[in-house]
Amino acid sequence: MISMPKVQSIRRRRMNGESIASIARSENVSEPTVRKYLKAGDLSPRPPVKRKHAESVIDRYVPVIEQWLAEDRCTWRKQRHTATRIWERLRDEYGAEVSLSTVTRKVAQLRREFAAEREAGYLDLVWHPGEAQADFGEVDVRFRGEVSRMRHFVLDFPYSNVGPSQLMPGENAECACQALRDIFEWLGGVPPRIVFDNAAGVGRRMFERVRLTRLFQSFQAHYGFEYVFCNAYAGHEKGGVESRVGAVRRKLFVPVPSVWSMPSFNIRLLERCLALGDKDHYRKGGRETDLFAEDRKALLALPEARFDVAAWKRMKADKYGIVTVEGRHRYAAGPEHAGRELIVGLRAFEVRAAAMPPGPASRRIRAPTATTPPAATTRPCRSGCCATGPGPGPTARSGRRFPTRCANGSTGRSARSSPRGCARSGRPNARADGRTRWRRWLRSSRPPEASTAPAYAWPRPDTPPGPSPSPTTSPSI
Repeated sequence: MISMPKVQSIRRRRMNGESIASIARSENVSEPTVRKYLKAGDLSPRPPVKRKHAESVIDRYVPVIEQWLAEDRCTWRKQRHTATRIWERLRDEYGAEVSLSTVTRKVAQLRREFAAEREAGYLDLVWHPGEAQADFGEVDVRFRGEVSRMRHFVLDFPYSNVGPSQLMPGENAECACQALRDIFEWLGGVPPRIVFDNAAGVGRRMFERVRLTRLFQSFQAHYGFEYVFCNAYAGHEKGGVESRVGAVRRKLFVPVPSVWSMPSFNIRLLERCLALGDKDHYRKGGRETDLFAEDRKALLALPEARFDVAAWKRMKADKYGIVTVEGRHRYAAGPEHAGRELIVGLRAFEVRAAAMPPGPASRRIRAPTATTPPAATTRPCRSGCCATGPGPGPTARSGRRFPTRCANGSTGRSARSSPRGCARSGRPNARADGRTRWRRWLRSSRPPEASTAPAYAWPRPDTPPGPSPSPTTSPSI
């Protein structure tokens, strides 16, 4: 086969009256080649011809290898055939005289073909006005001066690409229903259909069976919307809200915001989410705010009664009057309720005891479900008299010795090479011979407030906020 410029030269020379022999000598081709391209009536490009595959020794064993790989799909992933094991079985069971590299290449080819067949194509889902997708995301906020990792709930409307969000302390049923109720009231209606994933606060889908939490069952029956759960490990079924969660986090929570009151922060957050839609739709061309108006027209009417998002539980206070929620959050109900059974209402932002008179004393701000680990409270002594590494905390076991505790609050072994005392306490932490001073840690030596103070000492809601320790560049409420 010769190049197309040479074919053009042959045909042009022949049109000018040059002989075939002269053209063959000038173009350095044979005369039959010249006649071939002169007689060609159609010079359109043709698809390349697939090369004939040369027969290999491994071809006769391909059905056997495919059968073994098909059986592996039904077995434990850590107990499947490798290319080496397939080569060994072909050699021992079938007497195949084939190299390991040939088997490895063939097995890799078959696995790639199977992966391509398994990955089915995707269809672009069509969303009608009013339909929504819901999901939680993680976000860091400076809540009352302390950085905590909380959750932000996003209800995305794929038709308009607008997704209002709400900041919540956790991902439980109370937070999910509270966020939905606040968004419903802000919208002035209820979406007719909401798509959820397997969220712990709403419910879970196990094959064809769906298990809902008790609070969400009442919430769904009250507002009358249709709920749909995605398949497991199928985030593409609600890809709109998946991307919206990250967009809200990057645009509205950077830098880390300072929050004193989450309900007040959420009111402003809804308007900021709507402001993100003041742009053209990426596909439909119109303004997203105009499309969002169509979403609102398709909403269901709100019920006359307002749903009270609260999970009521019977809990018994300990001898100090403290109620433990979710196994790790402790709330002080008061010594007068010690040992009594209380009816506790768990809400998204607060925990309230029904047996106590209404007022600020009967409610406590609910602790975040997931927070960042607090920094180590052990600090080194400024005078260098104590070890810098934190040691095991003292216990009340009788007869066991523990290292000396420095008066400035740091713990750890005293430095043997430092005979001087602490700069604050003035007490010697080491003897003159370099030996460390030890003392017994008795139960009676502990301060009384150490055993009675609750694990979480949240400020009361009616306490006025003090000066914010956050940087001035962070938005605050």
